[in-house]
Amino acid sequence: MERDVNPELPAGITPWHALPVETVYSALQTSPSGLCEQDAMQRIATYGANALPEAPGLHPVVRFLAQFNNALIYFLLAAAVAAMVLGHAVDAGVIVAVVVVNAIVGFIQEGKAEEALAAIRSMISPHAAVVREGARTEVAVRDLVPGDLVLVEAGDRVPADLRLVRARSLRIDEAMLTGESVTAEKREAPVAADVPLGDRQSMAFSGTLVAAGQGAGIVVATGQATQIGRISVLIAGVEPLTTPLLRQIDSFGRRFTIFCFIMAAALFAFAVSVRGHDWADALMAVVALAVGAIPEGLPAVITITLAIGVRRMAARNAVIRRLPAVETLGATTIICSDKTGTLTRNEMTARHVVTSTHLLEASGAGYAPSGVFTAIGSDDDVAALEASEEVIRCGLLCNDAALEQADGRWRVSGDPMEGALVALAAKAGLAVDHVRAEWPRLDEIPFDAAHRFMATRHVAPGGGSVLFVKGAPEAVLAVSASEAAPGGPVPLDMAHWDREIVRAAGAGERVLGFAMKANAGEDAGPLGLGAVEGLVFLGLVAFIDPPRSEVVSAIAECRSAGIAVKMITGDHAATAAAIAAQLGLDDHLEVVTGAEVDAASDAQLVTLARRASVFARTSPEHKLRIVRALQSTGAVVAMTGDGVNDAPALKQADVGVAMGIKGTEAAKEAAEMVLLDDNFVSIVAAVHEGRTVYDNVRKVIAWTLPTSGGEGIAVIAAILFGFVMPMTPVQILWINLIVTVTLGLALAFEPSEPGVMDRAPRPAGAALLSPFLLWRVVFVSGLFAVTTLSIFFAALAEGRDLETARTLVVNAIVVLEVFYLYNVRYLSTTSLTLRGGFSTPAVLMAVAIVVLAQIAFTYLPLMQNVFDTRPVTFRDGLIILAAGIGFMCVLEVEKVVARRLGVRM
Repeated sequence: MERDVNPELPAGITPWHALPVETVYSALQTSPSGLCEQDAMQRIATYGANALPEAPGLHPVVRFLAQFNNALIYFLLAAAVAAMVLGHAVDAGVIVAVVVVNAIVGFIQEGKAEEALAAIRSMISPHAAVVREGARTEVAVRDLVPGDLVLVEAGDRVPADLRLVRARSLRIDEAMLTGESVTAEKREAPVAADVPLGDRQSMAFSGTLVAAGQGAGIVVATGQATQIGRISVLIAGVEPLTTPLLRQIDSFGRRFTIFCFIMAAALFAFAVSVRGHDWADALMAVVALAVGAIPEGLPAVITITLAIGVRRMAARNAVIRRLPAVETLGATTIICSDKTGTLTRNEMTARHVVTSTHLLEASGAGYAPSGVFTAIGSDDDVAALEASEEVIRCGLLCNDAALEQADGRWRVSGDPMEGALVALAAKAGLAVDHVRAEWPRLDEIPFDAAHRFMATRHVAPGGGSVLFVKGAPEAVLAVSASEAAPGGPVPLDMAHWDREIVRAAGAGERVLGFAMKANAGEDAGPLGLGAVEGLVFLGLVAFIDPPRSEVVSAIAECRSAGIAVKMITGDHAATAAAIAAQLGLDDHLEVVTGAEVDAASDAQLVTLARRASVFARTSPEHKLRIVRALQSTGAVVAMTGDGVNDAPALKQADVGVAMGIKGTEAAKEAAEMVLLDDNFVSIVAAVHEGRTVYDNVRKVIAWTLPTSGGEGIAVIAAILFGFVMPMTPVQILWINLIVTVTLGLALAFEPSEPGVMDRAPRPAGAALLSPFLLWRVVFVSGLFAVTTLSIFFAALAEGRDLETARTLVVNAIVVLEVFYLYNVRYLSTTSLTLRGGFSTPAVLMAVAIVVLAQIAFTYLPLMQNVFDTRPVTFRDGLIILAAGIGFMCVLEVEKVVARRLGVRM
């Protein structure tokens, strides 16, 4: 048997589309009478059910426990143990509650991560019409086997991969597999073995929808062996990726854990062997150090910051399905976008009307019947429109489509190109229903791939009948004897029409030809193909799936933000290149086809992927390879798409972006983000929000770590120099769990800093703490420690009791945190402005809550009993406030020095 010579097909797969029907019957040991029931039963035992395999999922308990597998979560649990060891069960309970809430949020957000396979399985219809033992019958789709003869008609979903043996005006919507906007014409004749998926006219693929006509086909692949089954295998084989932020936090957490362990062990040994402390007292001191050094509230605040980013993105039509994807958007360096429905409207538009004397351009997009006409190469728009009227009327009458408006959107009922012709007629001022009633249809010849045209016969308003024909230009020209001209029919100028067809193809436009014949009613019998000859050729109409107008500026914004945009589509290279040029995708546009991707090794593909802006005629495997090639260079890749064919690449990408309106459920389930408006512009808005979220996460970290660091330094100093602890462990927990979470949460609401989209994406491997932020952590930690210890020793020197001195230290740390909060809100610009002080209500609210909490902490008897605090005087409060103001001024001076030195924040 002839085997695969098509590089798109896996080794060992028969190129059924290239084999004659008789060979297919023979190879599968079947006939036009179908299989007998005994054969069918034997084959289902051999090939298995025609169903996609269920993906083995994790048990919910395992998925929930997996949420705890994070270094900072381990820190939280260690802090809970520390609190329990110190005898503070309530504090331990609070820490555990933070951990559990964090795990629940992650469990809910990621609970449907593997539903892409289920969404694909649901696309296969439950029953199919087959011929078995010469009789038509219905069987369950899962019971279909190779060799079955399946019957399909308009409205059916194809139940398995079929080699067509009969096609009558058969057109199938294969957009879910190929990305093609237009339905695919089908025929029985074999095609070349090496044609891409979208050109296999002799095949019908499982899960696609029959748009028109009837057909029959032999089942050649079922279940996982189908094209849609191969996609499900690709999805299942994609390993989930960890986001850049989570990778950085995990790395930071592991290093921080090792550092804390070594530091604690060293201090414990020092306290016991050098200072001679009792081992229990030394252990208590080390536990206090751990409580002070571990930023208990950090994971919770980061989670909340991401959740707030999710809410902001939802307001901009971008729904995040998996929480960590929020910050990944901020690191995106390449957006790989599907063309159809993402960069374009996925609505065919009649753009140009060509006659023998004029070229007319129609404005508008989609099926909305509004637009204006402009003559190209002429100043007389009216004359050009009048010359095009016969073409436009022919397109309206030789047409079965209708337009309808629902929810403010115009939709087509029928073939998309026919819908575009109805919209074109309405733009030209024709009353669609009136014209169709004025020219009643008598008979028709449906479109068929064999003759490649449609013909209708109508009663003319003045009497007699008129034949209208539309179809492939070469087919209509072949049955035309003349062409329309202002003075009447003239001989065909084939060179003129060839030039116009080539021009339209170069612009990525699809072309239909139109012709007519007035026969005065002499053909009274049924309309046959013999009547379609001696026509007067009227002209051409060129169609395009227009790019979204707002996408041009969005792509320009991506380029200014250092983000490359690459189009990956199943459409033809010329069409893709034309759309890319209109979008301004690249100054030096380079198009790579699926065949070139097949021919390239993995190493060569990396070079191609970097260089090319457009990939055309691609298959799901191509998209997956391209995304992986780009990721191998260190790029953070966002992949957009709407079809089942996009699902594997969506899952592989760092951020998969599915279309919410026209996207399939499989695409949505495979993606991290869903666009409610199917608009590429919303991706750019989401990237903007993603960068803001990452900035805010860095601010939270840059604000939280110095607080913990200052507390840790104070505790270390007490151990090293043998003085009493300036804070008790429970007071440290008060600061870290109550005050820090409250103030840190306010940073999650911070708006974008100026110029957030004017800078290059952060490198995926960049450290969580830049050199400046690392310096800031050390510098501010030192300031915290020096300031608080100074206040502590000053209070003791004045003869204050230890409890009062510790109360002053806690209040001083809180005041320093408030002033540092204002400083860190703007890492690269000054915070000493009205905007810096009052622009974010969440900050003002957080400060107010902290002030009230500290008043209760200091003066409320219940809190004094729990935390062993004492009231402080008004003079003490002024001293602490002055320390905070001085602290703020030092940090603002440091910002100015850093900017002048050109230090990157």
